[in-house]
Amino acid sequence: MANEKTIIDEWAVKDLEDGSSLTISVVSCTELGNQSLPGIQVLYMGHIINYEPLAVERLAYQATKAGVDEYLLDDHSWMIYDDQFVKNYLVLGSPLKVRVAVKTRSSKVITKEYELPFDV
Repeated sequence: MANEKTIIDEWAVKDLEDGSSLTISVVSCTELGNQSLPGIQVLYMGHIINYEPLAVERLAYQATKAGVDEYLLDDHSWMIYDDQFVKNYLVLGSPLKVRVAVKTRSSKVITKEYELPFDV
């Protein structure tokens, strides 16, 4: 069976300072990771984050070890500036969720959440 990708959501946050925008795409995939199970991809600024069962299981373990319900993925976020960022989170609970928070210099923080199609 071939991997089928479906766009769940695509949105952009415009920066009125320079006319640029940060675009986020969230894609549902029927086969992700080594086990070829359903998952979600988050794409932004040339980066792709795969939320598939094995990776999310590791992230959930790190979150519980840190004692947090919302685990910021430092390595998969763009946080060079305080007034511009794309932050990616794994939100523990049932169901597991992905949270994406985006801010430009001229905008407020825009946050969206997406349910993962699996539990760990």
